[in-house]
Amino acid sequence: MAVNWPGLLSIGVFYVMILAMGIWASRKSKCEEKNSTGNRSEVTMVGGRNLNIWVSICSMTATWVGGGYILGNAEVVYDPKKGLVWAIGPLAFFMNFVIGALFFVKPIRSKKYVTLMDPFQEKYGNKLAAVLFIPALIGDILWVACVLGALGGTISVVMDISSMLAVCISAAVAVFYTLMGGLYAVAYTDVIQLGLMLVGLWLCVPFILANPSSANITIAAVTKLHQEPWIGSLQLEEAGRWVDDLLLLAIGGICYQAFYQRVLSTATDAQSKLTCYAGAVLCPILAVPSLIIGAVAASTNWNETSYGSPSPYEQGKAGMILPIALQHLCPFYVSLIGIGALAAAVMSSVDSALLSVASQLGRNVFKNVIYKGASEKLILAVVKGSILLCGIMGAGLAMTTKSVHLLWIVSADVVYSMMAPQVICTFFLSRRVNHYGACAGFVLSLLLRALVGEPMIGLPDVLPLPWDKMVDGHRYRLLPFRTAIMLVTMATILVVSRLALWLSEKGLLTVVGDAETVKYTAPVPRHEEEKETERKSSLTPSS
Repeated sequence: MAVNWPGLLSIGVFYVMILAMGIWASRKSKCEEKNSTGNRSEVTMVGGRNLNIWVSICSMTATWVGGGYILGNAEVVYDPKKGLVWAIGPLAFFMNFVIGALFFVKPIRSKKYVTLMDPFQEKYGNKLAAVLFIPALIGDILWVACVLGALGGTISVVMDISSMLAVCISAAVAVFYTLMGGLYAVAYTDVIQLGLMLVGLWLCVPFILANPSSANITIAAVTKLHQEPWIGSLQLEEAGRWVDDLLLLAIGGICYQAFYQRVLSTATDAQSKLTCYAGAVLCPILAVPSLIIGAVAASTNWNETSYGSPSPYEQGKAGMILPIALQHLCPFYVSLIGIGALAAAVMSSVDSALLSVASQLGRNVFKNVIYKGASEKLILAVVKGSILLCGIMGAGLAMTTKSVHLLWIVSADVVYSMMAPQVICTFFLSRRVNHYGACAGFVLSLLLRALVGEPMIGLPDVLPLPWDKMVDGHRYRLLPFRTAIMLVTMATILVVSRLALWLSEKGLLTVVGDAETVKYTAPVPRHEEEKETERKSSLTPSS
């Protein structure tokens, strides 16, 4: 098959639109820096805390509805071993936003924090918080890899170009406009991307449903036609694993800095909560087209299509079923619109993940740990360098796997197992925990997660668990082990903290209290910095 030049042209037009919006947003960001009473890095990281509510809603929704979400939902429904019952993404994201609005918006906004790591540094000190930041860093880079892999696979399938080339171009575009405008560039490009997702994917649905090679999806949902019924099945013994996957995405999503960037970028608590509730409604709506496309793909006789036989699942291409369906079950020009929608979904998540991890590296690691006297200009330079570095790392990982759903789950897995206990304890049980408990919990969660393993990424499952089931020589976990690790870690943090306090009361251990740690410093308004500079200048004798 020759290179699809019209398709490449359409993708090129889309990238030009996004870059144009990014350039405009970067200019708006510079104007905001001049008018803002806060510092420059705060404008870059949280938009000066006055982002338009509608832009914030679009940005929050577009960030969560990424390539992993859209392609992952279609992949799960199409997979004959899973089916619709295992497509827990829409429900999990609904829960994620509702939980975030009810319990996390007010605590993170009450002290005008800038990143998720700020309360950790306030509680435990800068160095320990930087160590606890490692799982969040890994999770964000895996998230970048997930969505870049989704776009690379999509474009390579439909346009017949190298997946590596598609990943590199997409990463370069996202890195470029994120470097230019920070959160403003990310948020305003998200508006365009969300519109393209909403229109593009829904436009493809009627054409795919009308394809003559596909059976009636309502019949194929419960009847075995070309493969197992796409509605799937959930055995009683698998209920624990299903709940585990649900909580993984629902609670794990609250531990991403990208969530807090949107929460902190609005002017009031009410606007932040409204952003979350709107995202809770819009995310499931945007999942419906990919779920339908996955169902149609499972109901299709692929031998009657231009794809031919064997089917995508038999060729190990279930992860790319959505772009394959767009290409072979849709008219050509309709499929181009669908690919544009997928590209929009991917870009909207990549830029957010890059900015979130770079914000924490620049502020919480470089400024608070490595060089405490760093100027605003130097902090922004580190943020931009981190965006570039993480973009390169994410693009490299995106070329190593064929399953988008795998990277999506592993990313959330790392954050849920290791970060969720720390976040919950720091936000709601702060007076009951100390740095001894936090260290013990971190080490234990890392050890347990490594021993439980993850064969899908080559990590051997060394530790046997209750209810394990051997399938084709491989151990299949029925115990909700991620949730178990999260709960055991949380209990360890509390118990070790209490033990350390008891030992300190006996004079056997020195406990570092909050007052002895390096205190969190809220961003200093620019006009205050100028006054301080003028005061020092007036005290300096002239030569």
